[in-house]
Amino acid sequence: MSDLGALFIRSAYIENMPLTLFLGLCTFLALSRRPGTAVGLGVAVIAVMGVTVPLNHLLYTYLLAPGAWAWAGFPDLDLSYLRLLTFIGVVSAAVQLVEMVLDRSFPALFATFGVFLSLLAVHCAILGGSLFMADRSYNLAESTVFGIGAGTGFAVAVIVLSAIRRRLAYADLPAGLQGLGIAFILTGMMSLGFATFAQVAVP
Repeated sequence: MSDLGALFIRSAYIENMPLTLFLGLCTFLALSRRPGTAVGLGVAVIAVMGVTVPLNHLLYTYLLAPGAWAWAGFPDLDLSYLRLLTFIGVVSAAVQLVEMVLDRSFPALFATFGVFLSLLAVHCAILGGSLFMADRSYNLAESTVFGIGAGTGFAVAVIVLSAIRRRLAYADLPAGLQGLGIAFILTGMMSLGFATFAQVAVP
């Protein structure tokens, strides 16, 4: 398997954002009650991460990283302290674009998301993808694969959880476990399951 393929598998399953790194749990739990909403959320996260991680890579490499301005005669200029602010701005712009597309083309899905779609602008899983990219010094190809892989892993996790929660809606659960109670238990069990992927060696 190629290095990029291994990176995709690692970012999607071994380092799954909500189930292994515990990032983005707010929307993960809140929007996993209906499979349709979960699919829409998953696609939105893939789209946003697939665009923002490589874009932030370009901005960081050519504008913010130490030595990025050497070509202009400023070899000692280091703007890396601005990376968090820059990454948030890029993510916010991408989320705004997704909101506009959904509002115009899929108004029913847009209404279902409610306030949670706007929260993607400060979604810790999406921002975490760009921060991991910078810390691990990925190149452009690796950044793109990592962003798509991390988004895919989030989508798979939230869709699976929504399917299980939909099935358990017809189960006779104790009152204390209904709603978020059973969602927390399911998330913990899924987390244990995804943790086993770390034991799988990718050739």
